[in-house]
Amino acid sequence: MKAIVLAAGKGTRLQSEGCDLPKVLRTALGKPLLGYVLDGLQFLNKEDIIIVAGYQHEKVEQAFAGYPFAMQAEQLGTGHAVACAQEAVGDYDGPVLVCCGDMPLMRERTYCAMFEAQAKEGNVCTILAAVCTEDLPYGRILRRADGTFDRVVEDRDCTSEQKKIRELNAGVYVFDCKKLFAALGQLNNNNAQGEYYLTDVPKLLQDAGGRVGVCAACTAEEMLGVNTPTQLQAVEEYLREEQQA
Repeated sequence: MKAIVLAAGKGTRLQSEGCDLPKVLRTALGKPLLGYVLDGLQFLNKEDIIIVAGYQHEKVEQAFAGYPFAMQAEQLGTGHAVACAQEAVGDYDGPVLVCCGDMPLMRERTYCAMFEAQAKEGNVCTILAAVCTEDLPYGRILRRADGTFDRVVEDRDCTSEQKKIRELNAGVYVFDCKKLFAALGQLNNNNAQGEYYLTDVPKLLQDAGGRVGVCAACTAEEMLGVNTPTQLQAVEEYLREEQQA
């Protein structure tokens, strides 16, 4: 098993506090956000965890020496970020987890549940989902009439009816590695942000005859990413409560 950790972001809204560190090096209770993510991936070998860095990549590489790195020099979306890791992945042919370096509350058991679902269900892609009653700015998972996966629609591209869907895409996936990179070459950026969305890949894989599953093993807290000082504060509160439990 392998993992690709997306860690190239600048974190512009966090820099409003006067700190210009890459987002994944911002700290929660004194520890970098990326450090928590890598703790959750300790069931994998270090050499099998590829970190995609970008903004001030030298600082990220120095802080987490010993991991393989890939470079995303230009920020063109999550699909582009994963594509930047293709050389580092090499000829690997197996399941690969794609996760985010700014989601420090994700747990090892959740990542493991995704790999298990991928193998048990024979999926080419397994999407991590959380059911949340709050109106959060996450992509919605659309299902067909028979309950099977249809597609993911990003929050900014949702219609008013789609925004009412409570099954949210956590932005974490397990893919068949070879089929993932084949599908990335088919992406376009015809969307509100003009970016290459990784969220479009499951639909491409399904249209090609592959099975896409949804693993609802995630809590609303786990999928909290850090984009603003307020979110960083919320993450610290959750981490503090865990330490005191």
